[in-house]
Amino acid sequence: MNTEGRKRLHDIRLAAEALNRFVAGKSLADFKADELVQAAVERKLEIIGEAFVQLEREDSQTAESFPDLRKLVGMRNRLVHGYDRLDLDVLWDAALSHVPALLQQVEAKLK
Repeated sequence: MNTEGRKRLHDIRLAAEALNRFVAGKSLADFKADELVQAAVERKLEIIGEAFVQLEREDSQTAESFPDLRKLVGMRNRLVHGYDRLDLDVLWDAALSHVPALLQQVEAKLK
């Protein structure tokens, strides 16, 4: 892994850790009722997706070791370009299901 790849993975780790803190102890109903948490989750998913875009450009070999890479970049694109069509259930699922698994993969790669 090159220096830029390590930096991108570090950025992803920080965003994922923050996102996990934002949703900790909350239910889907809590999430849907809290615009601030929604915005925070959206922003961290954007950062994760953009960091993966940069990782692909700067360290494609490391990027290839993340099988769900395309899904995360797709999520980032929907957040940025389809802001008016966001599905809170999908965001919640990403936050609770995909981000924790991604964080484990990133942490393992950074060791």
